[in-house]
Amino acid sequence: MNKSLIIIGVLVLLVGGFIWSTYNSLISANESINSQWAQVETQYQRRFDLIPNLVESVKGIMSQEEKIFSDLAEARANYSGANSSNQKAEAATQIESSLSRLLVIMENYPELKSGENVQTLMVQLEGTENRISTERKRYNDAVQIFNTKIKRFPSNIIAKQLGFSDKAYFEAESGAETSPKVDLKN
Repeated sequence: MNKSLIIIGVLVLLVGGFIWSTYNSLISANESINSQWAQVETQYQRRFDLIPNLVESVKGIMSQEEKIFSDLAEARANYSGANSSNQKAEAATQIESSLSRLLVIMENYPELKSGENVQTLMVQLEGTENRISTERKRYNDAVQIFNTKIKRFPSNIIAKQLGFSDKAYFEAESGAETSPKVDLKN
């Protein structure tokens, strides 16, 4: 009788320890995702802070391109009003689309490229785009680690019981692989 109580006690401790360890591991992975998403948002904010300066620097020369300026403003407003990371990612993709059209147009205006303010802003924007790409990759890496943890046996049982579910990867919008076409004749 005494021996069986010890065995049951050890088993309870082992199972309890496993559950405790798995729970803490899942919480850590979840917080890693939240932290990494905050890094993505920090880079988005940097981009959003740079865009108005870039737009103002080129607006006078490119007054016929008002559509792009209004698209950028709308996308920034959509981002500000977004309530979830998925909505923010959608708005960021909308920004990227408008921004890439602006960059293509700027390539066609040599007087824009020669302006010191524009050049400085373009370099900063390119650096920001690289940072965003890096942070998105890190975010997706954190999501992959978390999603793997909640799917592997036996932690998947604990994850399901504690309400942990898959996190969404950051994915490019369909058609993002195609460069934007700009028609300056219209």
